[in-house]
Formats: sequence, C-alpha cells, structure tokens
Amino acid sequence: MPELPEVEVMCRAVAAVIGSRVLRIVRPRSRLQPIKILPNPALLNRSLKGGRILGVERLGKRVVFHVEPELYLVIEPRMTGRLMLTKPEDMLHLRLIIEVDHPGYPRLYFWDSRGLGVVSLLDKAELQRRLGPETLGPDALQASLAELRARLGRTARPIKVALMDQRLIAGIGNLYASEILFRARIHPENPAKSLTPSQWRALHRAIRTVLTEAIASLGSTLADATYLAPDGGSGQFQNQHKVYQQAGKPCSRCKKQEIIRRVQAQRSTFFCPNCQQLPK
Repeated sequence: MPELPEVEVMCRAVAAVIGSRVLRIVRPRSRLQPIKILPNPALLNRSLKGGRILGVERLGKRVVFHVEPELYLVIEPRMTGRLMLTKPEDMLHLRLIIEVDHPGYPRLYFWDSRGLGVVSLLDKAELQRRLGPETLGPDALQASLAELRARLGRTARPIKVALMDQRLIAGIGNLYASEILFRARIHPENPAKSLTPSQWRALHRAIRTVLTEAIASLGSTLADATYLAPDGGSGQFQNQHKVYQQAGKPCSRCKKQEIIRRVQAQRSTFFCPNCQQLPK
C-alpha cells in the first residue's frame, strides 16, 4: 500500500493546484530518520521556487508534478506514504510540505509513517530514463489485452508474482493482485505463460474492473489506517475485498471453501481453492 487506486485518488485530488506557483518547499524538523529527498531539500526549494505547476499525473505508483519549464517532482509513497490536502493529525510523520499560491489549498502535505517514501526532482531526460517504457511497464488501467498477454505471457513465474512486477505492468501490488485474480477465477500460482486465451480475457477484464471500482471508492483503508484519502477521510474499497486478508472466512462467491492464505515471493496471497483451481 498504496497501489494504483490510492495513488490515482491522490493525483486527482492534488490536481486542484494545477496552475499555481510553488512558493516554498519545506522539510519539517523531526527526530525521525528523514526520507530520501533528491536533491537535498535546500536545492529542491531553489529549483522549484516560483515555478508554475503545469500538470499532475500518475506513473505507476508515483505522483508526478510537472513544474515549468521542464522539471518533474516525483513523489513515490511506497509502503505508507500519502499526499494530502489537509494538515495531518499526526505531525510526527509529516515529511514534506509544498507551499503554493492556491487560495483554497495553500499547502500540500506528504506524510509517511515508515519513512520509506522517496521524493525526486528530475529533468525530462532523467524522467524518461527512470520511468519511461524501458523501465516501467504499461499502466495497468490502460494496457490492452494484447499488451498484457505480450508482457506477462512469456514468463513461467506464477501469475500473481508477474502481476506485481512493475517492469511488466505498472501499478498493481499485493492487495489488488489477489483481488484481481479472484475476480478472474485464476489461481495465483498458475504459471503466467500457461494461461489460456479465455483466462487472459478474464484477467484483462478483472484488472480494469477492480481498479476502476477501487478508485471510485477512494481506495482501500486497512486496519492500520496508514492510507487515508487526501481530504483525511477513509477509502471504502476494503468493504468490497473478497479475499485479501479474508483467510479462514467462507468464500463469498461459492460458499463451499474458506479463503486460504499462502506466501508468494515473501508476500501474503489470498485465494479461494474452489473458485481458483490450479490446473493439473
């Protein structure tokens, strides 16, 4: 967390400041280990001060601010980061403040409890090198069926593991991979290259449906509440989770089996052994 839906919610919210000028970049004083900010905060402030925000977009699981003339402020939330329009209640984990001349939203706050987030300032060439098509797969919401099959269909890795490889397809993490595979009725350990044409179609459809529904629900706020929407409210898609963190509960679809938890690539995987059967 956060994954594509949560980062998309952040992007859509902070897009309100497009057209505003950056007044100042502030790193609050803290006794905590600081997050990685490249270049250092003083240089970051000098480089962005006075620049107009021309656009905000999402690249995979990152929020990217395009600041004139050709600078890109990339915020990568990683495990527990979130970009907010309102001042967080927990100021201890406030990592960065972007002050702008917007009358309604004078500050953007980057909060991160675990401090694993990364803030980078890149020029256009460096953005292309780090986050272009050579290093980041097509966006999960935009990838066509043909792209999905071409990118993932050559690997013998389990389909759950392949879905989380950002070089193959961008934006899907552990939570949504489990939900997508349940929706598509595909076993998470099924080798990606062995999927049938009908399974590829079901997978492509499930990716679009699950991610779109999660965005509409403002993402998933789990029990630790580290992710909240940019206005401070909770996401609601956790109320629609069918398998994620549902181990031991009856499957909501077949009612015949309980949801199982297994570990894949050091991450928890959840699935229904009846609805998602592994081919012999």
